[in-house]
Amino acid sequence: MRDDIQVGIIGGGAMAEALIAGLVECGTIPASHISVSDHKAMRCDELTRKYGVHAQVGAESFLPRISVLILAVKPAAAAAAIHETRELLRADAAVLSIVAGLPIAVLEEGYPDHPVVRAMPNTPLAVGAGMSAYACGIYADDDVSAIVELLLGASGRTVRVHESDLDAVTGLSGSGPAYAFLMIEALIEGGVAAGLKRETASLLAAQTMMGAAQMALASAHSPADLRAAVTSPAGTTAAGLRVLERAGVRSALIEAVLAAAERSKELGRG
Repeated sequence: MRDDIQVGIIGGGAMAEALIAGLVECGTIPASHISVSDHKAMRCDELTRKYGVHAQVGAESFLPRISVLILAVKPAAAAAAIHETRELLRADAAVLSIVAGLPIAVLEEGYPDHPVVRAMPNTPLAVGAGMSAYACGIYADDDVSAIVELLLGASGRTVRVHESDLDAVTGLSGSGPAYAFLMIEALIEGGVAAGLKRETASLLAAQTMMGAAQMALASAHSPADLRAAVTSPAGTTAAGLRVLERAGVRSALIEAVLAAAERSKELGRG
């Protein structure tokens, strides 16, 4: 546990909560060292009650003492958040932005001389299975990178990328959990249609998706090789895969990633 780091978070939405949950559950940062500002008092009370963090309307009281500021607001609110926080922020504080589409150049203009990092985590951070990619600005040295790895990596995996890759990251891993949930929903409905109880189908679908993902991460073989190993000639899996191919599931997933990546680029353009 790092008790030498004070974290301030602007925004109390789903992604901010995922970060908070990951940090608190993994014991990375004491809950007492995490401060959150959200414009809804009821949301602040909820976060305080659930995680033991300091949550309030307004960030004036914690900005001068935090060592890392995390921007977790909607893209439309980013400019106002930067304007409201930069004057009171501690001079040596690092800024970690998880605002979709917000370029490092804009962050560095908003926070002159501060080390800036732009990241794209995903919501499975809340259960210790997150995936976060990040890119560093010109003032973010190895020490800052290590802190980002600590904050994002304690409840998942991290990868450092070039900023130009982050729109693609957003389309794949940032939006990816929603694609996975959609597939789990469909598998559940298929199981129910085939005669299973919904509770049983839900367990089978979610655990199967998780197990397949763990195999893909742990194996030296490609996903294509793993798929082939499960697919016996003229067997049940082959029959199911034929339906998926005819329905264009593979191409639909590819197009979903591309569409989300393009939307991320649009947000970055303003």
